[in-house]
Amino acid sequence: MTVPGGRWIQHWDPEDETFWKETGERIARRNLFFSVLSEHIGFSVWTLWSVLVLFMGPEYGLTPADKFLLTSVVTLVGAVVRVPYTFAVAVFGGRNWTIISAGLLLVPTVAAFTVMEPGTSFSTFLLVGLLAGIGGGNFASSMTNINAFFPLRKKGWALGLNAGGGNIGVPVIQLTALAIIGASGGPRVLLGIYIPLILVAAVLAARFMDNLASVKNDTGAAKDAARDAHTWIMAVLYIGTFGSFIGYSFAFGQVLQTQFGRTPLQAAYLTFIGPLLGSLIRPLGGRLADRYGGARITLWNFVAMAAATAVLVAASMTESLALFVAVFVVLFVLSGLGNGSTFKMIPGIFQHKALAEGLAGEEAVAYGRRLSGASMGLIGAVGALGGVAINLAFRQSFLSVGSGTGAFVAFLAYYAVCFAVTWAVYLRRPAVRASDGPAGPAETKAPLSYAEV
Repeated sequence: MTVPGGRWIQHWDPEDETFWKETGERIARRNLFFSVLSEHIGFSVWTLWSVLVLFMGPEYGLTPADKFLLTSVVTLVGAVVRVPYTFAVAVFGGRNWTIISAGLLLVPTVAAFTVMEPGTSFSTFLLVGLLAGIGGGNFASSMTNINAFFPLRKKGWALGLNAGGGNIGVPVIQLTALAIIGASGGPRVLLGIYIPLILVAAVLAARFMDNLASVKNDTGAAKDAARDAHTWIMAVLYIGTFGSFIGYSFAFGQVLQTQFGRTPLQAAYLTFIGPLLGSLIRPLGGRLADRYGGARITLWNFVAMAAATAVLVAASMTESLALFVAVFVVLFVLSGLGNGSTFKMIPGIFQHKALAEGLAGEEAVAYGRRLSGASMGLIGAVGALGGVAINLAFRQSFLSVGSGTGAFVAFLAYYAVCFAVTWAVYLRRPAVRASDGPAGPAETKAPLSYAEV
């Protein structure tokens, strides 16, 4: 049904298999595709300054510490705006907010185009960098929107594809920068390419996306999600996965330049590989979580991330560039895999809680969708703060010991904490027992296990 102000769908029940096969799947996939496009460009704008700093040679008068601080504040804003972007979907509608949020990307892009030249003050670069942070918010609103379109059994794949397609905006802008640097072009050429792409994304969202009337503005959901311990536990885990992905995406090129003496062109040849592979594998992380359980995949993924980080410590100490780059790429891949598996856990956790409280059928589905959608914004925001911590850790490590070794040791310790939390909360024992019902007392029922989420 169409109402003034946009295209609204009044009835949406993806858990009904007949509805899904006959109507829902086609509409959900169409909205997923155009949501990915907008989120993709949002990620490119958010990580814009990870590329622009490669263009900023001695004539710009910035130290390596200045550049790490600049990318840190961009990451910080991108994390913070994820919270209001999450709830904007319920206020404006998924389609309508995608149009608005895509259009807002013009502000930081045009501003960067205006100031990007030698002689501009560091404070001006910081201010314009803050504006670029709004690109990070597109992820939160897109994930909240797509979460409502797909049934629980498809969420791992759908959310993984949505996020992976957005994440790939990082290597795409890095590859574009590589081509421009290789052709002896300047940073304004890069910015000039993205301005019309932003307009295209907004127009396509207006033409092909839909709003779901069932997604209402529910401030109570935000409060309930914030009070739930699982929201913050999953935020800790998401710091380890997505925080690593976005933090390394901002920092990798600078580490290559500062620690290994790579030129901007040499760094650009390498920086896109890790984010590209990490983005492409994210849907696989969601698919594996659908099949084997997100908690299991997440647990062993943190083991692998810790092992890779230990090798990076050795590569950093011996200054082995080949080993450093190879293992860093592996770490990017693992962070992408973990992104998919951790986000798949969220709707499953709240669905389990609904069943534990005695809810069933559509009532349980509505409860899980309500809280998982609200919690995703909070989890995504806190997870992105991990990117801030990574850039600040590198900055301090270079100031203190002249290399990134100290930062990698800290990251290794954090992955160990994430492993312990995942095992203790979601795998060590069954989550809860089902309440009394027709089958008899709780003692006679099989416990619900978060290992399956």
